[in-house]
Amino acid sequence: MEACRLAASDIACRRGDRLLFARLSLSLEGGEALQVAGANGIGKSSLIRILAGLLRPFEGKVEREGMIGLLDERPALDNDQPLGKALSFWTKLDGHEAPMGRLGLAALQDVPVRYLSTGQRKRAALARLISQQAPIWLLDEPLNGLDVDAVKLCEELVGEHCAAGGIAVIASHQPFTLKAMQTLSLAEHAL
Repeated sequence: MEACRLAASDIACRRGDRLLFARLSLSLEGGEALQVAGANGIGKSSLIRILAGLLRPFEGKVEREGMIGLLDERPALDNDQPLGKALSFWTKLDGHEAPMGRLGLAALQDVPVRYLSTGQRKRAALARLISQQAPIWLLDEPLNGLDVDAVKLCEELVGEHCAAGGIAVIASHQPFTLKAMQTLSLAEHAL
């Protein structure tokens, strides 16, 4: 895996007239994971979007070395296409097959994405994330909609990604089990 680094220096996030958080700094190197914890509405998703470069911080700066893969509530899969075809579109762009079998999706290849359950969509999004082979993973509520076995699999996949030298930032209000994971409480930076 290519070398990667993700750092934020004194960032602040403003949504409308409300300052969600300020004076937030972090630095992650390959092999490290960080869970961003906090109540609903505190700014976890906004922080993920700032780290991904999809939202500008109100203050501060973000530095990224390495490609970013994002998993959020909007999987980039065509609802009208069968799952296999929807993932195949990305395979052509990324050049890597999605791990359908490991994620329990092989039997769903002919099912249109719009008919997939929340958990099946989340596993399909994980398959897409893995096939990107991006060294930096930003995961926004990755466990929502997953059953107990799929939660364990998601935790394993993130652990394997970090063990291979990748970075993972997990924004979640649910517990995420991963060895040597750092935790950032957004409540400490809320205003």
